[in-house]
Amino acid sequence: MTALSKEYLLLFNAVTDAEQALFQLRETLLESQRQAEELFLEETAWDDPPGEARPVS
Repeated sequence: MTALSKEYLLLFNAVTDAEQALFQLRETLLESQRQAEELFLEETAWDDPPGEARPVS
């Protein structure tokens, strides 16, 4: 097996760490979006009488 240079290992590890951080950030953003949508739907449900929808702007 060929030995890998220190530079390659450093770069590979940095890319791997960045990929993991971006994945976690994506999951955090998706969860925040879900929560925001739930809050919006809860508020909309209380504001509108049954059977009537508020126009979307």
